[in-house]
Amino acid sequence: KLRGTYTDALPAYINPQTGRVHTSYAMAATSTGRLASTDPNLQNIPIRTDMGREIRKAFTPQHKKWVLLSADYSQIELRVMAHMSGDTNMIQGFQEDADIHTSTASKVFGVAKSKVTNDLRRKAKDINFGIIYGISPFGLASRIGMSQAEAKEFIQNYFNTYPKVKECIEAIIENGRHNGYV
Repeated sequence: KLRGTYTDALPAYINPQTGRVHTSYAMAATSTGRLASTDPNLQNIPIRTDMGREIRKAFTPQHKKWVLLSADYSQIELRVMAHMSGDTNMIQGFQEDADIHTSTASKVFGVAKSKVTNDLRRKAKDINFGIIYGISPFGLASRIGMSQAEAKEFIQNYFNTYPKVKECIEAIIENGRHNGYV
């Protein structure tokens, strides 16, 4: 995949005038409003694999005194929710620099953090982001492969774990009903 997506494809993106690869950034290209890199997409080059790190070495500043800046607002939506809701459990997770998805998996699935598997973490990630964007038990059930009853229970467990998040979401919805916007 890396070869087809990057090493074989990137030479076609070299600008003939500059001899360099230039990506484009779009803010309206994602449902979350994040900046999206396109033509080529440079955001998905892995950093944790040897091959990904080798591919990244191809990107260098044009001048010696210049630097490339990489920024990632890790779980920004959840950090904003922690701030907006004031939920102490969620805030504590971020203050402890814990992996929020592992923390959520531990609390929602009732297992020790050391026993959280990659699959449970992935499900917790879907739960974390899904719930703050208003996912229903049906939507969560389809996304993570469980019954609607189980999904409803996980959503309830989530709100029991992060009660201020539920209050915040309800207040936003009520505010939207009252004002016609959020």
